[in-house]
Amino acid sequence: MKFGRIPGIEAPVSRVVMGAIQDPARAEVIYDDFVKSGGNCFDTAWIYGYGACEKTLGHWVKSRNIRGQVIILDKGAHTPFCTPKALTIQFMESLERLQTDYVDIYMLHRDNPEVPVGEFVDALNEHLKAGRMRVIGGSNWSIERVEAANEYARSRGLAGFAAISNHFSLARMVEAPVSGCLASSDARSREWFRRTQMPLVSWSSQACGFFAGRASPENRSEPEFARCWYSEDNFQRLARARELAAKRGVQPINIALAYVLCQPFPTFGIIGTGSLDHLRGALQALEVQLAPAELRHLNLED
Repeated sequence: MKFGRIPGIEAPVSRVVMGAIQDPARAEVIYDDFVKSGGNCFDTAWIYGYGACEKTLGHWVKSRNIRGQVIILDKGAHTPFCTPKALTIQFMESLERLQTDYVDIYMLHRDNPEVPVGEFVDALNEHLKAGRMRVIGGSNWSIERVEAANEYARSRGLAGFAAISNHFSLARMVEAPVSGCLASSDARSREWFRRTQMPLVSWSSQACGFFAGRASPENRSEPEFARCWYSEDNFQRLARARELAAKRGVQPINIALAYVLCQPFPTFGIIGTGSLDHLRGALQALEVQLAPAELRHLNLED
């Protein structure tokens, strides 16, 4: 495993982050193997599985007696309940489900532009002061709103966002899978993350399996998948990933995840997995180091 740092979290954070699993039996096997491989960061949210994912993670952590050894990234205040009041209601329920009195990283799952950023920052800082959160952040937040939130925090001596969780992958997200989802794969966003060194915890870091043999221009059996990922430029990226994978002796999916992890700013890739084979295969990306020229080539910048 490789590790990175998120300001405010004392322990190093595994660069690969385990996505939420709802089924307890499957989670037990995969979570155990992830920790055995050195992973320590787990992503979940109040809305996932209508609470089942938080309960599964909480039960597993408690049964293994490893709360102090893992980093829990939890999210709440998802649309349409994206308000400071709903945030607190959902968060307290999340703590109960997770069987813990704090989370390491808490992120607003969505933004609500109708709410002044200061109201969200104030609400989150109340939980920080109470010790129920270690650091705060936002998922699917725009650069402008993040900057406004952190400027508000600085001006009042409060804690601002320490990390962001937007979509980031080698494949361009053609259309958002769900309303309110934001991607940060574009050049402007990448330059902002490079300049600020804001940690980015990418969801769908492997583009929902686009590089794992799931995608082909002729295969239209999954309309939603095609809607979100099918485009001429993405299939060009896939071809280049396959070419580089053949040279490196790895799979295209490893090249795709390595693209996320080799950026010139702190990145962490959330992976969704349903099997040990997929988990172990994904972790092979940690052995792939991509040079800046290779990153540009994969992303059609040359």
